[in-house]
Amino acid sequence: MLDPILLRTFLAVAQTRSFTQAATRLGLRQSTVSQHIRKLEAQARRRLLIRDTHSVATTADGEAMIEFAQSILAATERAEHYFAGSELRGRLRFGTSEDFVASRLPRLLRDFVRAHPRVDVELTVGLSGELYQKLERGELDLVCAKRRPGEERGRLVWQDRLVWVSGDPRCLDAAAPVPLILYPPPSVTREIALAALERHGRPWRIVCTSGSLSGLRAAALAGLGVTVVAAGLMPPGLAEVAGGHGLPDLGWVEFVLLEAARAPRGPAAELAAAILVSGTQLQRTWESGA
Repeated sequence: MLDPILLRTFLAVAQTRSFTQAATRLGLRQSTVSQHIRKLEAQARRRLLIRDTHSVATTADGEAMIEFAQSILAATERAEHYFAGSELRGRLRFGTSEDFVASRLPRLLRDFVRAHPRVDVELTVGLSGELYQKLERGELDLVCAKRRPGEERGRLVWQDRLVWVSGDPRCLDAAAPVPLILYPPPSVTREIALAALERHGRPWRIVCTSGSLSGLRAAALAGLGVTVVAAGLMPPGLAEVAGGHGLPDLGWVEFVLLEAARAPRGPAAELAAAILVSGTQLQRTWESGA
């Protein structure tokens, strides 16, 4: 029988592609993570990961193990809740960025509320910078937001490539400043986009500012300009701007979980665990090109 503890460690390594980041996420030593992977490979009698000094990759058996691990852990969690004989209660103040709301959050929250009907969820949707501030002021218990690669705050859920998108690429003129549709400050994607254009010496002008993703999408669909989104969370109707328009590469953005200063427990801990599983699934879907 495969040990759920080993499976949780394996999923963390498979998603982060790093023994070090997996150890940080799980609160373990890196040597313990390595030991868990060796034990799981011994139980499975298969090699699951290929590791060198620069990267970690899953083997074909490792890809299969991801699906099995998710199913086993989900079944284990259901059994634990059933036999615990008690229900989660209380209030959960959860904040998240709007791109997550428009993609994975509805289904995730639906499943969470069905499993924990006595938990009252207060949902706050906003810019990542604003959510960080609310968390620091004690106004939120749990936050799922964006950070730049290299920053250390939060637990990594998944990472994605930032892309320029538009509803009509004819809005771009190589001889004119780039027409931008952006969130207002403090926005992580706004800062990344402007910094990239400045580094490449590309003139720009902001033609539309909106605090909502639906507003950015509407302006882009109208052909006002280009905006920036995570590739795996592309709003419907928009498409990535093809090469040849002189737009700089935007690199990557990371989605992370941040908890209140106290250790997460009860509803916050349960929702955090569900988001981490969803993040693993989203990362695998994006990487497979599905």
